[in-house]
Parts: sequence; C-alpha cells; structure tokens
Amino acid sequence: MNDTSAPGRRSTRSLLLDRQRSLLAGATFVAIVATAGSLYLSLGLGLVPCRLCWYQRILMYPLVVVLGVATFGNRRRIYRTVLPLSVLGIGIAAYHSLIQVSAATGGACTIGGGCGTVQLRVLGLSIPNLSLLAFALITTAMLAVGVRSLD
Repeated sequence: MNDTSAPGRRSTRSLLLDRQRSLLAGATFVAIVATAGSLYLSLGLGLVPCRLCWYQRILMYPLVVVLGVATFGNRRRIYRTVLPLSVLGIGIAAYHSLIQVSAATGGACTIGGGCGTVQLRVLGLSIPNLSLLAFALITTAMLAVGVRSLD
C-alpha cells in the first residue's frame, strides 16, 4: 500500500529503494576501506603480501568499482555479481586465518610463502581477519539487498 497523498510522506517503495541504496553505499565504503588499507600496508608500510593475500585482493579490488557503479546507478540486482566474489573471499580469508592460527600452534603453511606469518595486528585482528570481516560485511549487505529485491 503506497500512500503518497499526504504531503511529506514517502511511499513504501521509495523507502525500500533508499535502504537498498544505503546498503550498496555501505558495501562500497567497506570495499574502499579494505582496498585502501591493503594498498597502504604494501606501498606505505612495505609489507609483502603472501599468495593468499593476493587472492583476497583480486576478489576485493573489483568490488570497489562494481559496487560504486551500482550505488550511483541504483542497480540493486548487482548482488548477483558481488556475491560470488565476496563469498569466495570469505572462504579464502577464513582459510588464511585458520592457517595463521595453526602456524601459531606449530602448523605450517601449505601454500608456500609466508601465509602463516602474522605481519601486523589492528585492534587485535590480523590482516586476513580484517579481510574476512570486510568480505562478511559486504556479503551480508548484498544478501539484504537481494532479499529486498525479491519482494
């Protein structure tokens, strides 16, 4: 039921579109922060990314552009493009985090390189933990956009 007859009242559809755009903007912001953070860590601090970090970057960097365009174009069905990237990113970041935990308890990285090494912690979280958080936030936002798009 859309009630647009009263002055100052917005339709339910209009409010839904605003919420979806806010979710898209939030996901874009998370992708920008994650991308800028990874670039600062490598270019600013000189940390060398391991192979798993590169895979996570490969999945995160395009999300800045894809989500940015979707936000400004209000393309709510973008979740179909974003979800495969973000869910795969969750898997790689979770695996990377697990490797770091097992390396701390005596396990070794099976990928080759320093995947098990914790180079830096921010608020108690390692770089793969932060990546996992970013991918999880983006995935959650896209699931919410997808569910609302189906209504």
